[in-house]
Amino acid sequence: MRHYEVIFLVHPDQSEQVPAMLERYQGMIVQGGGKVHRLEDWGRRQLMFPIAKVLKAHYILLNIETDIKTLNELTGSFRFSDAVLRHLVVKMDGPVTEPSPMMRPPEEEVVGEDGMDDRPRRRRDDMSGYDSPLDND
Repeated sequence: MRHYEVIFLVHPDQSEQVPAMLERYQGMIVQGGGKVHRLEDWGRRQLMFPIAKVLKAHYILLNIETDIKTLNELTGSFRFSDAVLRHLVVKMDGPVTEPSPMMRPPEEEVVGEDGMDDRPRRRRDDMSGYDSPLDND
């Protein structure tokens, strides 16, 4: 069995059907002898460009371990579902169980006493090779 990361976008009018869809897809994977290592519901998000005149979609991420037959059955169900706008399947080297960057809490700001951000900044230490137009003496 191989590991895959699956992301699919659900039409925003079908958002209330997402739990039932997830249950059906997880059932297909488990029935085929596979495992769901990670399931994340990212909710409704703005699309970068319209898909079928839709500007928002409901995003779902799955990290699964399954065989090719079950994967083909899963992608076939995506393809023939009117609710799924797009899907992407990526083969992974191993199981991924930690939260994705979308689900991690945002990094806390480091604010000093002066109210400014105290995180270190990149600096240009080496100014050699830089010819300033003001240095024409």
